[in-house]
Amino acid sequence: MVASQTLRTVMVDTQVRPSDVTKFPIISAMLDIPREAFVPGPAQPVAYMDAPVNLGSGREMMEARVLAKMLDALDIQRTDQVLVIGGGLGYSAAVLAHMADSVVMVEEEADLASEAEATLTQHEIDNAVVLQGALVDGAAKAGLFDVIVIEGAVETVPETLTSQLAEGGRISAVFADGANGEVRVGTLIEGHLGWRYAFNATAPVLPGFSKSRGFVL
Repeated sequence: MVASQTLRTVMVDTQVRPSDVTKFPIISAMLDIPREAFVPGPAQPVAYMDAPVNLGSGREMMEARVLAKMLDALDIQRTDQVLVIGGGLGYSAAVLAHMADSVVMVEEEADLASEAEATLTQHEIDNAVVLQGALVDGAAKAGLFDVIVIEGAVETVPETLTSQLAEGGRISAVFADGANGEVRVGTLIEGHLGWRYAFNATAPVLPGFSKSRGFVL
């Protein structure tokens, strides 16, 4: 099998850089973090393909290209406190821990959360922690965050989550519209959260982020 470092270099050179992602912290993190360690065992041979990785239970791990473009749009800073919602097996948390001051990852699936915590510890990533709980609840007890990354699609973002964003903070998610979707970035300025379009992408809607369907005759 081709060495992991070679596969990471190929992924960055053929998927990330051609997507106009040039920020050094993103490139450095994706070259450094072994993506195959953060996918289910059977998926390790396809960890570096330009496709989502199936995590089970209708969940997917984002393509490296989509994650990189999202982080580029969020303009992650070294001093940022980051909240990751739906981090799966912890790859995005590991990448962000390489770029930011600290990362809190919330994962609803107990098995995913447990394995993510173990893998982060194994790779000595000590500025990221994993909390198991409902994704829509976030991590209110951990304080306010400079950045919130929702790793999946949403139809709506509840106030329980947006209220955890610090003034001047940024939040991003894939907004689903049927089979289509687009990544948007929200910025909190003087208490108002304004959203802007970033790029097109699709992902499964995360648990708790669907719009309520009213009764229709």
